[in-house]
Formats: sequence, structure tokens, C-alpha cells
Amino acid sequence: MVARPDVRRRPLAAVPTITGTPWQQPSQHQLRGMDTEATLDLGWGRLVFGQTFADPQRLVEVLRGEAEGRRDICIYPRDPQVLLGLAPGELFLDPSLTFRLDLHRYRPRRELVEHVFVRTVTCPDDVAEMGRVLRRAGMLPGDPATVWHDHSTGTVRYLVAEDRRTGRVVGTVTGVDHVRAFGDPEGGSSLWCLAADPDAAPPGTGEALVRVLAERHLARGRAYLDLSVLHDNAPAIALYRKLGFRQVPALVVKRCNARNAPLFVPGPPGLDRLAPSARVIADEALRRGIRVEVTDAASGEMRFTLGARSVLTRESLSELTTAVGLGRCEDGRVTRRVVAGAGVRVPVTAEAPEDDLAPALALLGRFGELVVRPARGDPGRGVTAGVRDRAGLLSAVARARRHCTDVLLEEPVAGEEVRVVVVDAEVVAAAVRRPATVVGDGVSDVTTLVRRTGRRRERATAGRSRIPLDDATVAAVAEAGWAMDDVPPAGERIRVRPTADLRSGGTVEDVTDRLHPEIAAAAVRAARAIGVPVAGLDLLVPDLDGPGCVLLGADAQPGLADHGARPTAARFVDLLFPETRSR
Repeated sequence: MVARPDVRRRPLAAVPTITGTPWQQPSQHQLRGMDTEATLDLGWGRLVFGQTFADPQRLVEVLRGEAEGRRDICIYPRDPQVLLGLAPGELFLDPSLTFRLDLHRYRPRRELVEHVFVRTVTCPDDVAEMGRVLRRAGMLPGDPATVWHDHSTGTVRYLVAEDRRTGRVVGTVTGVDHVRAFGDPEGGSSLWCLAADPDAAPPGTGEALVRVLAERHLARGRAYLDLSVLHDNAPAIALYRKLGFRQVPALVVKRCNARNAPLFVPGPPGLDRLAPSARVIADEALRRGIRVEVTDAASGEMRFTLGARSVLTRESLSELTTAVGLGRCEDGRVTRRVVAGAGVRVPVTAEAPEDDLAPALALLGRFGELVVRPARGDPGRGVTAGVRDRAGLLSAVARARRHCTDVLLEEPVAGEEVRVVVVDAEVVAAAVRRPATVVGDGVSDVTTLVRRTGRRRERATAGRSRIPLDDATVAAVAEAGWAMDDVPPAGERIRVRPTADLRSGGTVEDVTDRLHPEIAAAAVRAARAIGVPVAGLDLLVPDLDGPGCVLLGADAQPGLADHGARPTAARFVDLLFPETRSR
């Protein structure tokens, strides 16, 4: 597409416009200078400008040309009911609202959003970071080559937000200049793909991105900035209204494809009560035409039926997992014996008898430091790291025994904690799990930072993750050399939890593409030895780019929603119903 010259336009008068009255046929005067049948490839799909199509049948044909794995969006279609009537089984009306910011009414914020710096994408590394943020937000990133090409045309504007304290990209937004795209006589522009990293973005990141994008289009003389948002996205709608956006009667039409299925296929009763780790599986099954029955939403229990075959699951745990395999995962002692026999390294471990601390003290003397954890139960609960003396040992053992009477003592192993998901003897995803951290702002004490960060994590995960203010947090802060009432300088990152438990504020970073082949092979070998078709293997890896690893434990019911765009749910449904697998 040829880039158009910059055209400055005055604010639109208060008269009917093409996009404001989609049910009326525009006059030739209104259409003057506008291209016909305009589309724009954004890497994740095409943006189809419906107002540029005079023939609805032709618009249907263009939407039928949607590429595999893409998501085309048709905005501003004329008479959308006609489109649906021409292709009722192929198109649907998106349950979204269109909001418009009249740029001549826009008022800048008096002060900058704290800790956030918004700038234009400048290099391919920025494009990669954009993709990472979009995946973290559960959105579909664009093809990097297409994104980088669009960036150079001036038609599409990509912005990223940096955390000033860390320099890391934590948000992104895409803007489209309608004048340059197709000679829009209304002088419009639009906003797409607004996303902020749910774990790392400072408060106000989304607002900063929207404001900067609006100001960039205002500087070009554009009349308005439009966006489409799902009708039930209350936080986003509240932000847009706060910034001065108003709802307009522009509609969006999409093609009925697997990715869009949840928007137009009625879900089974109880679907909306499922936790994300179960919901991603249900959505994948529904996309494939598999019947889903939610038998117990609280536990994530579902029955999947295809033809005459039915499988009962509890999130990623299915009837294909045997009781023996499940028992091997639940008891850390058995897990380690089994995988050690398969040639996978495990830490040196001893048990802590209730009436004799001598073995524990001997192991402590040998290594100078120990990790204490329950032998059974949730792998993230009751764990204490950095135990260096008798008093700490007694306290850690008592804490572990609140979760399980049997307690394990193990050597400390340096490295990153990596969760590797293996499905049907194939590594599907790998992610570094890091303990909760807070970043100083030079004003707030550690307690305030923990509470603030914990609230953000809770909002970002719908209540599934929060940072507790308990003895373990106090001990972790002290281990980092701080007290709870200290005020760390701006940019100082402090670890506030002893383990990388996601429910207590831990975060994940995808490293699937970096995983060394020997580590992947060790994970597959461990899963096969345990005898489970789906496993989450917790490994300590000294060097993410190297071959060494130590296995800490195995989970027969790993959370599949924690791995962003990786096809964890798809591979799980492949396992249950291989006949539905796309070739």
C-alpha cells in the first residue's frame, strides 16, 4: 500500500458522517477522495474498512478470504444485517462497542503517568517485546515481518511503554491513520491492540499509551480516534470514558472461525464459572465441535464427548492418568526416586523425623544451607528456602508440617526455577517461575509496595494470585537485606517471597524457544518414568541456555492457562481426541 501524504483536517462539523450513520447511503460528496475496498494487513489479520465497499456481496467475498490462523476485523460496515443475511453461517456481529474520542475536544493530562515512558517502536527487538506483552495479555500478536514493514509506512503507528525504573517494555498499542490508509474524507484514525503486561506494568500504563497515541494523531490533524471493545470489558470501558471517549453506532463484523467461536457459539451451563485453567481447555474443545458438559465448576471438572466417546477431566487431569502415576506425582519422595532411576538428576534429600533432628542437622552441616518442604501436597505451599541454623530449621520444619506431617530437607541448588509442560511425551511450553518482587519508587516503604503490587496481581489474575503479608514475606525481605518499613530507592527490585508460587504473587516468563534440547529430553524422560500423559515438571536450571538441570517435583495437573500463547490446551485436547487434531 502506498503511503499517503500527511493531510491536516479541521474538526468535523456536527453533521451526519459515513461512520456515524452506517444505515444510510453516503453521498458522492461524502465519498470524494476515498479509496474503494480498502483493507490493511496488521500481521494478526486484516482490518477491513466496510464503509469503502459499495457492494455488500463483494465485502462478503473479501471476508471469506481470511487466511488460516488470522483474525480479520470488518469495522464500519454499511447495513451489517445485509452482510449477515448474505452469509449467515459464515459471519457474525461482534458483541463489541465502538467508542470515539473527538480529538479537538481532547485535553492532555496535567502530569505524566508515574514510571511510564511511551515511545515509538524503533527496532525489531521492540517488535518482539510487543509480541511478548500481547501474549501475556492473552492477545494474538502480529507477524513480526509484517509489523516491522507497517511501521515503516507511516500508516500504522506502533507505540510501546517502558517502565522507567527497569527499562523494560511493559505495554503496547497500535494506531491506524485512516487518511493514509485509504484517503478517509472524515479524517479519522483508530486504536487497536492495547495491552499492558499484567505482572510488570505500572498503574496507568494503559492510560499513558492511549493518551500518547491520541496526541500523535491530533498532531497530524486527525478528527477522531475510534476503538472497539467487548461490551463486558468494564475496566477498559471505564478508562475510555474517563479519557473522553463516547459511544458511536459503528458495528464490527467478523468471520466465524475457531478463534472467534466463543463469541458466537452458546456455551454450556457453568462455563462462565470455570477458572482460567479449565476454561482454556473448554474453549479449545468447543472450537473443535466437541460437546462440553461442566459437571463441577468449582473443581474444574468437565466431561468432553465426541460421537460415542466421552472423557472426564479435572482441568488438565484426565481419566488417562492412572492412580499410580498420580500418586507418584503427589509424593515428592516417590517422584525423586522414580526420575532418578531414569537418569534425571534430583537434589540430595533427607527426611526430617519428628523426634530426631540429628539427620537434619547433619545435612545442614554438610551444605551450610537447606530448603525445607512438605513431602506431599501443593508444591508451592509450606516451602522455606535459605535455612542456615537450628532455630531456622525448627521454624521451617514446623511450617512445613502444617501442610504435611512428612517433611523433606534438600540441598540448595542455584539457578532459575523452570516449569516445563509435557503432553504426550512432547514439550509444549517452558516458563521461568520467579518469586514475587516489588520495585522501589523512592517514596513508599516495602509494606506499601507489597500491598500495592499484590492488589495489581490480584486484579490481573481475577483473584488467583496475591502477595500475602506474612512471616514468609518478612523473612524474604530480610533475606534481601531490607526491613518492611524501609523505603528503597527508585528502581530497586526486592524479592518478597521465598518461592516462585504463582498464587502468592510469582510471575512467569516464557522460555520455550530457549530451552536446551538436553533439558527438554530430561523432562520428557521424567514424565515417561512417572507414567503420566500430562505433567508439569519443576526444574532448577543453572543456565537457561545450557544443558544442566535438577528436578524438584512433578505436577500431574499443571495449569495450562499460565503459558500465554503456547498451545498447551490444544495439545491436551489432541491427547483426548486425536482425530480432531489439525494436520
